Amino acid sequence: MTKRGAFIVIEGLDRSGKSTQAATLLKRLQDAQSPAKLINFPDRTTAIGKMIDSYLRSESELDDRAVHLLFSANRWELAKSIEETLQSGETIICDRYAFSGIAFSASKIRPGTNSYPLLDYSWCRAPDVGLPAPDMTIFLDVTQEVARARGGYGEERYEKEGVQRRVRDVFERVAEEVEGSGGRWVLVNADESEEEVQKVVWDTVKEIIGGIEGPIEKLWDDKREAGNVDALYM
Repeated sequence: MTKRGAFIVIEGLDRSGKSTQAATLLKRLQDAQSPAKLINFPDRTTAIGKMIDSYLRSESELDDRAVHLLFSANRWELAKSIEETLQSGETIICDRYAFSGIAFSASKIRPGTNSYPLLDYSWCRAPDVGLPAPDMTIFLDVTQEVARARGGYGEERYEKEGVQRRVRDVFERVAEEVEGSGGRWVLVNADESEEEVQKVVWDTVKEIIGGIEGPIEKLWDDKREAGNVDALYM
């Protein structure tokens, strides 16, 4: 069977170094002559992405349900392209994916209260069912003390400590579901130096960058069997 490309998603809390690690991993793969490309969600270049960008910068206000569906629609815009790229043998590194969409939406509190969720977890998950499933998700876990010390923290709508704590709680539920459905969710301590995190990320992904045998799975497909699960905290 011809091998396809690996689909690697990098998730994490804000200022955990996702974009830096994704770009570094891309360069390392390209230097190794391994075909790879980087995609980002939200993709702020599309018509839908521009609406999302305006919202994230607090330049516009949208209903919370509408915002969540826009984020999902933004991912569906690229779903076919993701599958075609993987089938061609090229690895995809994805900076944020459906898991962030669920975590940020399902962590919202009800107006005028300190209770959440505003949006039900199952409702938040539903629009992304059937998207291409990652072969591996790397979650960069950063403490708020370290995140605050990094440049630019607090510039966008969700970069508030209370929000980030709730988001992390939802991510833990997402991780359990991903692992339970046979996916691979790898936890990495992103408080460490950029170089140390790079080493852990590379050591984690290098086993699959030569290609994957088998079909591209779908997110939360109940026909997936439990498989290899990794949990790494270094």
